[in-house]
Parts: sequence; C-alpha cells; structure tokens
Amino acid sequence: MPPWLQLMLDSLQPLLWAGLVFTIPLTLLSFTLGLALGLVVAIIRLFGPKPLVALVRFYVWVIRGTPLLVQLFVIFYGLPSLGILLDAFSAALIGFTLNVGAYTSEIIRAVISSVPRGQWEAAYSIGMSWSQAMRRTVLPQAARVAVPPLSNTFISLVKDTSLAAAITVPELFQAAQRIVATTYEPLILYIEVALIYLALSSVLSALQVRLERRFARYGGYLEART
Repeated sequence: MPPWLQLMLDSLQPLLWAGLVFTIPLTLLSFTLGLALGLVVAIIRLFGPKPLVALVRFYVWVIRGTPLLVQLFVIFYGLPSLGILLDAFSAALIGFTLNVGAYTSEIIRAVISSVPRGQWEAAYSIGMSWSQAMRRTVLPQAARVAVPPLSNTFISLVKDTSLAAAITVPELFQAAQRIVATTYEPLILYIEVALIYLALSSVLSALQVRLERRFARYGGYLEART
C-alpha cells in the first residue's frame, strides 16, 4: 500500500471522530439557534417598534459587514479583557449563532415580505389574530420559498466551522492540523479534510433537493386548496 494512502487511512478515524464530536454538533446548534434568532430579528424588522428596528438593523449591519473570523476572535480573545471568560466551544457557538442569525434574518424578512398582502387579509377575514395568521398562513408559504437559501446557509456553515480551529476548538480541521504537526504531510492531510467536507456538502445538497421537492408538492397542495 502506498505510504500516502496508509496515512490517509490511519488519519481517517481521528478526523471523523473530530467531525462527529465537534463539527456536526457545532453546526447543528449554531444553525438552530441562529435560525431562531433570525426569525425574531426579521419579525422585529418588519413589525417592531422603531427603537428595536434600529437596534436589530445595527446588529445585522455589524455582523454582515465584518469577517466571521474577526467576530470569533473578538468573542474568544477580546471578551476576557472585560472579564468575560468563555471556553472555545461556547465562544464558537456564540459567534456562529450571531453570524447565522444576521444572514438568516435577511432571508426570512425577504420571504415573509414576498407573501401577498391578500393572504393576510384572507386570514383576518376568517377571524385569525396576527399571530395565528403568521403561524398558519404566512410562515408555511414563506418556508417553501426560504428552503433553498436557508439550505445554502446551512451547507456554508458546515464549511465555515473550520474557522473554529483558529480559536482552538478541536474540530475536523484542527484535528488535521494536529496530525500534520506530527507527520509533516500537510498536502495529504488537507486534501483528505477537503474530501470529507466535500462528501458532507454533497450529502447535504442531495437532501436539499429532496426537501425542495417536498415543499414544492406541499405548495401545490396549498394552491389547489385555494
């Protein structure tokens, strides 16, 4: 067996373990919390009072206008100067959540705005409150439109978690860096990591296609009912 192939096989188990223990949980938690944050921010942007609208617009402006790596450094290395100490995983989780929240808020705001005003009026005409109209009429229609961009955000987040290595989170990419430090074979290890990320992204892309088709059928069902 060629030495490079043996090295890749020997490295596969620790790399997959790092992905399973750190990369995947960090991705899922960050996206879930970020999506919830994005929904709140989007609703405030569309329907909130002016002071809150100004506050969340400032938050989105700052997050979208600065690099994610800088945000992680501010949280992990900067906050301790204010007496706020966070472990690496918590700092990464906060950083990714805030980042995802800002970007998904713009997606959610756009898809909610795309729902025709007549849908609101129809919901109010049958006695629904604002929250009922939002939950039962507007969000289901908006979700169908939001699936592609939100799925792309999730796939991008999987790859962006590699930045957590910069603040010492022992995820997939940092696991590769540690192996490189002992084997002195950066090209082989980094290609292996790239292949693992590529495999994950390919699986998620296939799931995205299936999810889009499912929502398309659901959308056709809603249109048939109306």
